[in-house]
Amino acid sequence: MGKIQRQLRGSQQKAIAKIFEGLTYRHSRWTVWSDFVLMAACTLSMLDVEHREERVQMYNNAAKKYNAAELEKLRDIFEAVIQAIEENPDQDFLGELFMALELSNEARGQFFTPYSVCAMMAKMQCGDIAAKVEEKGYLSVNDPAVGAGALLIAFANECRAQGVNYQDHILFVAQDIDYVAAMMCYIQLSLLGCAGYVIVGDTLTTPPTEPLTNQNVWYTPLYFRDIWQWRILFKALGTLQRPRAEEPEPVKVAPPQTKAVEGVQLTLF
Repeated sequence: MGKIQRQLRGSQQKAIAKIFEGLTYRHSRWTVWSDFVLMAACTLSMLDVEHREERVQMYNNAAKKYNAAELEKLRDIFEAVIQAIEENPDQDFLGELFMALELSNEARGQFFTPYSVCAMMAKMQCGDIAAKVEEKGYLSVNDPAVGAGALLIAFANECRAQGVNYQDHILFVAQDIDYVAAMMCYIQLSLLGCAGYVIVGDTLTTPPTEPLTNQNVWYTPLYFRDIWQWRILFKALGTLQRPRAEEPEPVKVAPPQTKAVEGVQLTLF
């Protein structure tokens, strides 16, 4: 714990780490973390009526491993995560915490791109977001290997810096083959008020092409706002009416390749 404490940043991370370690006497550290992110994600996804019953069952299956006192501690962790992101949205809070707790060693050597690098990439590569929004009305941004969501979070904050309300004008699309990473991303995008969805699956074999049938899709709460539901409906109707040859080419933002780092591709369209 001493080594971990030296890697933690800020009072919230230290408080969460203390609660987290107190839950690892009866369960492995990986089990506690994966159950926590799943239960938090299920809690945030209750607006998705189509998947609500399934998510409630998933939550209950994870929760039954813990007694009442342990469940209260898991709720304390969730509250601390919410507070940390509210106080400072310009960070990859869960990704940093995941690395500080050294859970990457238990996740097949998974390492997330540092948020500072993602923030630099967003500033350098995304150009004039406000002009693109003015031209198109809204944009979609896609990270096909999202990890905990650092690159999309950095993009959201770059929108804010350029005076663009990403809640109204940006649709966030994320995908990762790793379930735990995808749930971490889903939690953070949801708490930041990003409209969009996270797909759990292999981008190479099941890319996020609509309709999203037979895929494990997690829609953020803001995805269900009327403004986005109407846009998605109009887009679907337009796709049905428009010849394939007239479909616009997506504007791709290709960041530098980073060895052994997750979530380094961003696509605007």
